[in-house]
Amino acid sequence: MLEKLTDTFGSIIRSLSGKSKITEKNIEETVEQIKMALLEADVNLRVVRRFVNSTIEEAKGEKVLKAVDPGQQFVKIIYDKIVAMLGDTKTDIKLKGPDTQSVILMLGLQGSGKTTASHKLAAKLKKEGRRPLLAACDLVRPAAIEQLCVLGQKIDVPVYKEEGTKDAVGVAKNAIEYAKKNGLDVIILDTAGRLQIDEEMMKELVNLKAAVKPDEVLLVADSMTGQNAVDIAKSFDEQLGLTGVILTKFDSDARGGAALSLKSITEKPILYIGTGEKTEDFEVFHPERIASRILGMGDIVSLVEKAQEQVDIDQAKKLEEKMARNEFTLDDMLAQFQQVKKMGSMKSLMEMMPGMANAMQGRDLDTSGMKRQEAIIQSMTKKERANHLIIGPSRRKRIAAGSGTTVAEVNKLIKQFEKTKLAMKKITRNKGMQAKLMSQLAGGNMGGMGGMPDLSGMDFSKFRF
Repeated sequence: MLEKLTDTFGSIIRSLSGKSKITEKNIEETVEQIKMALLEADVNLRVVRRFVNSTIEEAKGEKVLKAVDPGQQFVKIIYDKIVAMLGDTKTDIKLKGPDTQSVILMLGLQGSGKTTASHKLAAKLKKEGRRPLLAACDLVRPAAIEQLCVLGQKIDVPVYKEEGTKDAVGVAKNAIEYAKKNGLDVIILDTAGRLQIDEEMMKELVNLKAAVKPDEVLLVADSMTGQNAVDIAKSFDEQLGLTGVILTKFDSDARGGAALSLKSITEKPILYIGTGEKTEDFEVFHPERIASRILGMGDIVSLVEKAQEQVDIDQAKKLEEKMARNEFTLDDMLAQFQQVKKMGSMKSLMEMMPGMANAMQGRDLDTSGMKRQEAIIQSMTKKERANHLIIGPSRRKRIAAGSGTTVAEVNKLIKQFEKTKLAMKKITRNKGMQAKLMSQLAGGNMGGMGGMPDLSGMDFSKFRF
């Protein structure tokens, strides 16, 4: 995500870090680079000018020019300015207590990902202990009701629907009554969109809002549309009064214009971002974490949170004990590898690791190589997984044939396993979530095949949580 910005900012940060002296000329040249990067990222011109002027003003003060480490101080100013552009701090969704119904009105143009975002939000709220209801109020788009029902069934969340009606307001009111009778405390109204903003759509949404008095009015916008997303948000806000925005397809957004312009122009916070196709690819928007990713510094906090969601604590303790006894096996590697996959795409995980975003620039993550790793281990016998030392030439040939790979790939996996085993022994010296997280990553064996970075030689002791 935001690859172009990350590439440019990463280069700028590397050139500034460690500089013992910063001149006014350095500042002007660097800010000009940033200005061009933001404009190429389709950031609103007014936002860019504001960013440039405030950065130059602050950087040219004594705070940077006479600082003990001016390079790092300048980097901090850039970071703070990006955080401010994104919205300063995380904004939480505002819902009533669990004993009272809360209503969320979902708005957006057709194709923005509104129905998918509705089901992802429902899944997230359910995980947080809420009892959501999805209401099919999109009575315009063909198969919209059917799509919502399928998605609701997928996450085991009820869907309220009415066939053969065009009265969206009536459906919304009945959905709220249904929720009251069935003890459901959050009603998410998936409304109709159009290919463009028109009078008929707005009239329906205005009537809908007046009838149900929602606690949240959320616009679902496609982040890949750049400044268009900002213009759309302004139009919806003028007529409906938005309370927040959900940016979809954020993982595919190489530029970042929408994210960096929305808050400054509309004054509406970004609440969530869609980071993939899976239900769980839906994150709370943290301005400071996204700023860190843009600058190529990673997002280790989000990475830890993803690990915490997937790690079985008892299983992690057993694994840690096995690592301490040097009993880590290929079976353990397979289990860890499968668990890492649940954390999200390898690309998104790499972007969260400090230094990895820039290291991965221009590299294509071939996940088919990782599938071959899994197939190789699954083609081994129980004895071979328990003791890799017995896997001689004839066994390697059999494993390669059984997994549809080559002997060279089997050799490479075994060599990688030995390096990983050694690295994981070192990991056990670090306690707490650091060990658990890094055991997930190293144990998942993301390195060694398919163009993936080799993590086995990484010094994990540098990471502090």
